[in-house]
Amino acid sequence: MQTLESNPALQSVLAKARKSGLTLVIGNKNYSSWSMRPWVVMTAFGIAFTEVRILLDQPDTSMNIAAFSAAGRVPVLIAGEITVADSLAICEYLAEQFPDKDLWPQDVAARALARSICCEMHSGFSALRTAMSMNIRRRFPGKGRTAGSQADIGRISEIWEECLSNFGHHEFLFGKFSIADAFFAPVVMRFHGYGVSLAPALQAYCERVQAHPAVAQWVREACAEVELAGKHEREPD
Repeated sequence: MQTLESNPALQSVLAKARKSGLTLVIGNKNYSSWSMRPWVVMTAFGIAFTEVRILLDQPDTSMNIAAFSAAGRVPVLIAGEITVADSLAICEYLAEQFPDKDLWPQDVAARALARSICCEMHSGFSALRTAMSMNIRRRFPGKGRTAGSQADIGRISEIWEECLSNFGHHEFLFGKFSIADAFFAPVVMRFHGYGVSLAPALQAYCERVQAHPAVAQWVREACAEVELAGKHEREPD
């Protein structure tokens, strides 16, 4: 994986991206949970890509992202003349392009459930996102415990218990690591950072996710970042 920092010549970077295989545009690794998902998928499954990192919450952030996508958000995948915005759309595109890699579970029932829980993760859990913003470098034990975030923690626990008991076999949510695990990896980081207490089987699952080479690499690189985004650094209630 080659990494390119965002710079004033972003149009040149974009032109190069359109000629050089897959390019994934992400935000800060310490904060961007949306970016973490496809990055972990591509890294875990050995899909070669060039990384472009755009710093979030900076005066030029919106302008820099707009150079790659009119959607105005990261992540963005550039594949030749194709631009795919949004983490779930990117993962679906990758699953289509690399069917031999089994990014989704092979079993029909497992695959249906995996897609369902990824959609639920993608569109829901707003209380958890608000109360427990992802900040990999910091720890906020006991913070962010609103009624809404507690309800979200309960629902996520239900999802994990269902998947692990029916398909996980004491490994990942559907046995082998899949898009579903990548989608919940930022939640694992939140639970770790905010000291969320879980049942032993769910805590063990979190530890397996954190130990996965792709997730561990993202965490190392997040911890090596020096940039700060103020709204993510404020002490939560």
